Amino acid sequence: MIETIGISILWVFLYGYLIIGSIDFGAGFYSYYAKVTNKKHTIRQVIDRYLSPVWEVTNVFLVFFMIGLVGFFPASAFYFGTALLVPGSIALVLLAIRGSFYAFANYGARESNVYLFLYGITGLLIPAALSTVLTISEGGFITVDDSNVQLLLGELFVSPYSWIVVMLAIVSVLFISASFLTYYANVAKDKDAFELMRKFSLIWGGPTIFLSFLVFLTLSTHNPEHFQAMVEEGWLFVLSLLAFLAAILCIYKRKFMGIAFLLVCFQYGFAFFGYGYTHLPYILYPHITIYENVTSPEMGISLILAFLAGLLLLVPSLFLLMRLFIFNAEYARGR
Repeated sequence: MIETIGISILWVFLYGYLIIGSIDFGAGFYSYYAKVTNKKHTIRQVIDRYLSPVWEVTNVFLVFFMIGLVGFFPASAFYFGTALLVPGSIALVLLAIRGSFYAFANYGARESNVYLFLYGITGLLIPAALSTVLTISEGGFITVDDSNVQLLLGELFVSPYSWIVVMLAIVSVLFISASFLTYYANVAKDKDAFELMRKFSLIWGGPTIFLSFLVFLTLSTHNPEHFQAMVEEGWLFVLSLLAFLAAILCIYKRKFMGIAFLLVCFQYGFAFFGYGYTHLPYILYPHITIYENVTSPEMGISLILAFLAGLLLLVPSLFLLMRLFIFNAEYARGR
């Protein structure tokens, strides 16, 4: 029971990071695009008004997830700590570079081509680096010999499944961010920004579904057991596809932009939780399961209470933040 509640809480935090982080990362790319194409007057103000109050809380979800993973399942520190030394270090460096942009934003960084390039490119490279965690969790990339864990970087680099997951992570960031910024530009009554972000939403929608299909296809040979479990719970992924089609229809017709973004969240919610549910009981196939590697009951209960308290604090704070800024029409319009 503890292990089920624990992994469910962790997956909720990771899903929150998926959505909020994607908006932030994609916004960095679009901000750089606007700069180099001389369209900064079109979307930069919309992006800056969103990022100003939100960027500080983006990584809170990731921090909660990482702490909780090690707390609930201590063995994950032994396996992932060694295996993810390279991709994890890359992600930390990229996050530090991205953080420096925010730190110096008021000192000319927003207008610097170099800073904006780093800001934009890290928005794509960070999710690419972090997506390797999901790839590695499918097994086949880690060997354990005499209690030594080794990441098979060669296998990881030549695996079709690995590269398709990376591409899906990048495209998903661009699609989620574009769909949100389309809605936000609509709230701000910025017609030019709305049309530009609407175009990006439609452009990235197709590759998102195509790459999702390729992930299914390559997973069938990489981890047949997980693939079969996903087929058995296929209704979750069908709902994800239906939510995507409904969102694209709303965006195409320029109607119900808020509902369209919610449908995008449902699209990724069904797919993400469907993926996580069918991956159980494994956290790292075949080395770590939620049943054999869970922490003690006393520690588990303490962690559950602590993380529930964190959710009760974080969710109302986010709601207040969005109520005051993100969903405030006057603020969105720059007044």
